[in-house]
Amino acid sequence: MSMWVFGYGSLLWNPGFEVAEQVIATLPDYARSFCMRSIHHRGTVEDPGLVLALDEQAGEACEGVALRVVAGQEAQTLAYLRERELISSAYVEKELAVRLSDGREVTALVYVIDEAHNQYCGGLPLEEQAQIMAQAVGGRGPNSEYLYNTADHLATLGLHDPALEWLATRVREIDS
Repeated sequence: MSMWVFGYGSLLWNPGFEVAEQVIATLPDYARSFCMRSIHHRGTVEDPGLVLALDEQAGEACEGVALRVVAGQEAQTLAYLRERELISSAYVEKELAVRLSDGREVTALVYVIDEAHNQYCGGLPLEEQAQIMAQAVGGRGPNSEYLYNTADHLATLGLHDPALEWLATRVREIDS
């Protein structure tokens, strides 16, 4: 059985593992949002940034990509993803059904936000999110870089996320 991973943020442009197949996919009942404070990769404990997470919301849907892991590399990919995504335990690892754009339905490994975790910050106004992302920097670089890369890759894939597009435009205005 194939291992699939659902990407909705940095996995779109930096999966970090060898991908055998990439297909546009939809995850029902979750919304992509900047609802997680980043204290490692895109901010610090003293000056947190924001990163994307999947917030469980009935009736919503997140469009992203399903990434099929190369056969034989499942164990090392899982270990890599756990080290990368579970760095602060703000994400919860789940296996959820996703619909592929070609009509298939697969079970994919998905990292969703733990709303009880202290890094959860759902519902921040977009302007506040933009102000945070314009100045935060973490171990993997500026928060704005993460935003721009994600927005650019969603656009390249033909996926429309109005809030993310607004944020990218607004942070570029603040940065200029």
